[in-house]
Amino acid sequence: MAIESTKLSCGLRVVTDAMPGLETASLGVYFAAGSRHESAAEHGLSHLLEHMAFKGTARRDAHAIAESIENVGGDLNAATSVENTAYYAKILREDCGLAMDVLADILTQSLFDPQELEREKQVILQEIASLQDSPEDLVFDLFNAAAFPDQPIGRPILGVAQGVKGFSRNAIKTYLDRHYTAQNCVIAAAGAVDHAAICAQAETLFKDLPRHEPAELTPARYLGGESLVSKRLEQTQVVIGFAGLSYSDPGNYAAHIFANAVGGGMASPLFQEVREKRGLAYGVSAFHWSFLDAGLFGFEAGAQASDVRELISVGVDVLAQASKNLGETDMARAKAQTKVALLTALENSSSRAEQIARQTMIFGRVLDTSEVIAKIDALTLENVREAGASLLRTPPTVAILGAVKKAVSAADIAARLAGV
Repeated sequence: MAIESTKLSCGLRVVTDAMPGLETASLGVYFAAGSRHESAAEHGLSHLLEHMAFKGTARRDAHAIAESIENVGGDLNAATSVENTAYYAKILREDCGLAMDVLADILTQSLFDPQELEREKQVILQEIASLQDSPEDLVFDLFNAAAFPDQPIGRPILGVAQGVKGFSRNAIKTYLDRHYTAQNCVIAAAGAVDHAAICAQAETLFKDLPRHEPAELTPARYLGGESLVSKRLEQTQVVIGFAGLSYSDPGNYAAHIFANAVGGGMASPLFQEVREKRGLAYGVSAFHWSFLDAGLFGFEAGAQASDVRELISVGVDVLAQASKNLGETDMARAKAQTKVALLTALENSSSRAEQIARQTMIFGRVLDTSEVIAKIDALTLENVREAGASLLRTPPTVAILGAVKKAVSAADIAARLAGV
């Protein structure tokens, strides 16, 4: 791997990883602007802007944008998350210049035609409606809202129907000018890439990006709580969680390993107890998500209504027991799983481009893989157990979608964990 990083005169950062032996490249433009950067009146605007970027520029209509990349066998797409928005392409080595031109075109010259805007609003309204048919996804929106009530970080990325209907072209332009700045942007590429060529092209193509510093981010405040929504479903969806740790927290690695150790696969204590021994759920897993200044830890599963209360109680007990007596074998497995996931990203240009962009936005640099592995290897069993105990001492969050009458409350869970 050959990491190169350059800060251009406009303030935009370019980071690349040339991967020998590849004939394809993954190239993306990443902005540190996502759903948590929106005001209440802008809720859903980041996602709408992502859609509208593909709907026409001064040089290309929507069909020409898609055709320009697909005609050379490439793929063009975008994604909005809580803390960033990405626009990216996968192409052959010789088409990197074309991909850069198309990405710059949609990000600096989009027209946001009013007719296209109204059409795309309808598409997003359908996307919002379709979420109601995906309870496994919807329950996490309920969970995030309960964990971070009345905060941008807790709002669903898609927005809500009434808000999306009211967005204007001017609202999009205002948000774009405030957040899509050179200082807020990273261009990342991996695979068959030429760092100097990408820098030279970026210097020209993105010269008109606004150059002011991004607005200060409102700090996240994890509070915890409950969101119980009754709905007729074959399975009741459950997410039980606690405050997690931010990317920069010294305990982040230990928290991540604890989550993997307790519920990161079929051999984990959580899966073995809930699925294999008791048959309470088809699948169950633990998670630890980090944000810039906060995090979330917990477990999720789907169960029959009659099993929900036992599922929650058993799951919480497994977490509590692991915080006291997690075994060396479980920790070693979790470390190995984490390292495999990390190293797998080095073998795929798309994953690698996303990884180096994200690390640059969070840490200001690309982390050396050996540095990350050393931190994982240095963790002791006591480190990991204590990380788990610390997570479980925070206020619980309960999100249940389906049969909620006999659910365990957040207060019940807190009482159950009183001795942790």
